Amino acid sequence: MSLKFYNTLTREKENFVPINKKKVNFFVCGPTVYDYPHLGHGKTYTQFDVLVRALRYFGYEVFYLQNITDIDDKIINRAKEQNISPKELSEKFEKIYLEDMTSLGNTSINKYARATDYVPQIIKQVETLIEKGYAYKTSDGIYFETIKFKNYGKLSGRTELKEDDAVSRIDESKEKKGWNDFCLWKAKKEGEPSWDAPFGKGRPGWHIEDTAITETFFGPQYDVHGGARDLIFPHHECEIAQMESASGHSPLVKYWLHTGFLNIDSKRMGKSNGNFKTLRGMIESGISPMAFRFWVLMAHYRSPMNWNQEALEGAYIALKRLYKLYIDLGEPIGKPNIVYQKRFKTFLEDDLDTPRALSLLWDLVKDLNISPSDKKATILDFDKVLGLDFENIKEEEKINIPEEIIKLAKEREDVRKNKDFKKSDEIRDKINSLGYEIKDNSEGPEISKI
Repeated sequence: MSLKFYNTLTREKENFVPINKKKVNFFVCGPTVYDYPHLGHGKTYTQFDVLVRALRYFGYEVFYLQNITDIDDKIINRAKEQNISPKELSEKFEKIYLEDMTSLGNTSINKYARATDYVPQIIKQVETLIEKGYAYKTSDGIYFETIKFKNYGKLSGRTELKEDDAVSRIDESKEKKGWNDFCLWKAKKEGEPSWDAPFGKGRPGWHIEDTAITETFFGPQYDVHGGARDLIFPHHECEIAQMESASGHSPLVKYWLHTGFLNIDSKRMGKSNGNFKTLRGMIESGISPMAFRFWVLMAHYRSPMNWNQEALEGAYIALKRLYKLYIDLGEPIGKPNIVYQKRFKTFLEDDLDTPRALSLLWDLVKDLNISPSDKKATILDFDKVLGLDFENIKEEEKINIPEEIIKLAKEREDVRKNKDFKKSDEIRDKINSLGYEIKDNSEGPEISKI
């Protein structure tokens, strides 16, 4: 079986054949840094991190590029609310974003590119579009005339907005020729950051920053573009229109990959919807970032997920159980089991089927025909893709038992001595419900995390 991905552009699952043999240029739309990252960001960027890890696992040389939108209406407005500069605000939340991504194990990115570092390249693209007749000027900026790009809508299969589409206020203007014309360059406003340009002082539009950055690193065409489903229209559609018009080359991207939403009460989690939970809030509630990563990988990347605290807590217990089983395998590391490795690769080749890949971990640890040392080596091999940090699990994580659990264990030992086994079982059940288990042996009870 060969590596296959579902391509949004063709609406088919296709064999993955990069433009330049084993070299892969890979871009994912990054965050607009004006607030704390939410769990929807965590889902999308974790799943793309695993996808890039998988490509490298299969021997591809991947350059993974992600932009940082550090100039935008949302940033400007939030900075005004806090009486600080847009630069100060964006730098603060960029730092927080990078810290949160690291905590989730999302470390596969080669380059984070800030939009404001590529303003000259943005200006050059706008000039090209004006010269070729695709862009026009109004009193409030430069706009792309979508009617002149005959393939507008080829990615999404539509040209109209829907409820969950991600939009930017920067595209709004009463002077636009067409309702879905979009802003390339916003004319200067008092009190807002601006840059000099031949067509007038101002700042970049939202869509143009991505194509200016990708053209700088990859040229006019590259292999993979990723993002959440809400970016398909209009954002990714606009990227295609402006870059293919400017360069004359098609397609801009060979494979378009999109992740499903993380929903709350069947509605997409997002700051614009006011229904988001932050990664930091989750961590403060006692849930490990690795548990969130594990939970996210239990679903296919294209599938939507519904936020559920109980399900996440259950995933945390399951991950701790896996960690304990890994530690119990001992210190020696053998060789990866070829049969399990082949099955793992087969699941990954099928459009990154992480749910089946994770289930294979449980099959492996329960398999009595494989030595502990080879199990350990195989888990570490899988973890090159999964990124669950098995290699750095510490023994003390297994034995750091909370005081409450120790007290319950002592109480249980006392009632057992009095032969009150019904009460003993009740206490055992309570200990289990708190994420721990107790085993009786000749030297006394042994407590461990489930």
